[in-house]
Amino acid sequence: MSKRVVTVSALAGAALLVGAGAYAFAGETGSTGPEVTQASVAYAAPASGKDGSLTFTARVTDDSGVRGLKVLAWPANLAPAPKADEMTYVEPATCEPSGAGAARCTYTVRITAAEAADSPKGAWHVAVLASAKDGGRTFVPEAADFTVGG
Repeated sequence: MSKRVVTVSALAGAALLVGAGAYAFAGETGSTGPEVTQASVAYAAPASGKDGSLTFTARVTDDSGVRGLKVLAWPANLAPAPKADEMTYVEPATCEPSGAGAARCTYTVRITAAEAADSPKGAWHVAVLASAKDGGRTFVPEAADFTVGG
């Protein structure tokens, strides 16, 4: 299992999200936290002996500036859903400044053929935790939805 993708101990397999999409969303913390928009996920399956990849990108904005973004893919049949405090141990995306108080954040993880074979099939969600320089946070447990192929 790739700890960079799935770190909640109850999860089995690596994150293999099939498809791509763009989503705009705001978090649960209201106006005190950063805003996450223009999110998208791209998945390339392992093939012909080569690893695949999962890439998540989003624009994060906050008046105080962006500290970072953490990304976690998790199977929809997991109950309960991950919580914001569980995102502490998730690896961060790489965020590059893109204007006043804004950053373009990208997270990419390699997916091996073994991880692909062991991944739960069906619906998956992508959770994100955005952090601002002033300490504000926005957690979105179901920021994007995808299906893992069978």
